[in-house]
Amino acid sequence: MKQIAARLNVSPASVHLWTRDIEISREHRTRNLRLAREKFAVRWIEINRRRRLAYQAEGRARARNGDALHQAGCMLYWAEGGKDRGLVSFANSDRAMVRLFWHFLRSNFAVDRHRLRVRLNVYLTNGLCLEEIENWWNEQLCLPRSCFGNHVTDHYPTSSSSRKRNKLPYGVCTLRLYDTRILQHIYGAIQEYGGFEEPRWLDGPPRLRSRP
Repeated sequence: MKQIAARLNVSPASVHLWTRDIEISREHRTRNLRLAREKFAVRWIEINRRRRLAYQAEGRARARNGDALHQAGCMLYWAEGGKDRGLVSFANSDRAMVRLFWHFLRSNFAVDRHRLRVRLNVYLTNGLCLEEIENWWNEQLCLPRSCFGNHVTDHYPTSSSSRKRNKLPYGVCTLRLYDTRILQHIYGAIQEYGGFEEPRWLDGPPRLRSRP
């Protein structure tokens, strides 16, 4: 009805009055719904792309301010961060580096600590239990215990011996935050600091679903 109204330059209410006695077949109803969904999907994709561009522009503008912590956090992410489209994911075995990145998120984006998720990749063949390893990391992060979970333990590559002791007794810590704005802000800032363009960061893989 809206399409007919637009073509005839009349109101949808008028079209409704003219066509209310016309029965629409099931086939046509299905087709109309499919076309409407496709049109909405195209529009929604473009809306979200413009949002990501705006977030990157925000990051670029912030990079021009000369904030040392902002620059350090963005450079850390460039080196050690995941390159998804809506998931901030930073992994490292250096506790001080992970702490600095968390400080960067809190200071620059006021991230609530309850939103952060911590995932460890550890081997439990080094004389330490999982709770001890969590406590070691959390001495620097100071996060609620609810932030820790979904750890990967004793995942040995098929090419290595499962009896070999790991050189990283506390494993690797990954900080995860589902936030498209923050991630695209970081991407924009990295490009500004580095003086290059990376279109894949704008239109990369679809955003991962948020998890509880």
